[in-house]
Amino acid sequence: MVLVIFVILTLVTYVSALHACPKCGSMEVPYPLSTNDNCGDPRYRVLCNNEILQFESAVGFHYKIISINPCVNKFVISPPLIPKNTCYASDLSLGGLKLDENSPFNISTHNTVMLFNCTETILLSPLNCSSNSFCRHYEEKVKEGSGCRGTLCCHFLKDSAMTAHRIRVRVGGCTAYTSVVDMKSGDDIDSWNYGIELQWMPPNYV
Repeated sequence: MVLVIFVILTLVTYVSALHACPKCGSMEVPYPLSTNDNCGDPRYRVLCNNEILQFESAVGFHYKIISINPCVNKFVISPPLIPKNTCYASDLSLGGLKLDENSPFNISTHNTVMLFNCTETILLSPLNCSSNSFCRHYEEKVKEGSGCRGTLCCHFLKDSAMTAHRIRVRVGGCTAYTSVVDMKSGDDIDSWNYGIELQWMPPNYV
């Protein structure tokens, strides 16, 4: 029985390695992620642009992939930039992050999202828009957030497990955002892990 299990695990490892894509720069591209039609699973497409691994949203914006954990089917992308002296996310014109709802990817529940430069209608939502919101610390202590200082801001924890496909920003709503993965109450701002964690459904479930 032990031998059978060993053979199965060996075969799984071999098949995964056989179909894994080549490195993109210094980053491994584990199966089922795919950078071309000859490796990985084409349903799990990511991009290798100038040796930088990227994720393309449903509306064509490219986000750098900064880490991958194939053991738990997750990777982390960089939040969009907030250009200096502005409070506008670099993906604002496209409405923020939007994933194809028919793809195997979705936004995990480990992201604390901060929204900036919001209109007062957001106060009708259950988001934390108080003076103690994490977004206030970001505005005050992080250089990139300085352009948002004094605007109405809020934070929330993404709480829908396998159905979250969007972080929305728009003119007339909130115009900028960032995200921190696995934030815990009391964490020092210098230890925040900036990123947006995405997860994928295993190929046999898609």
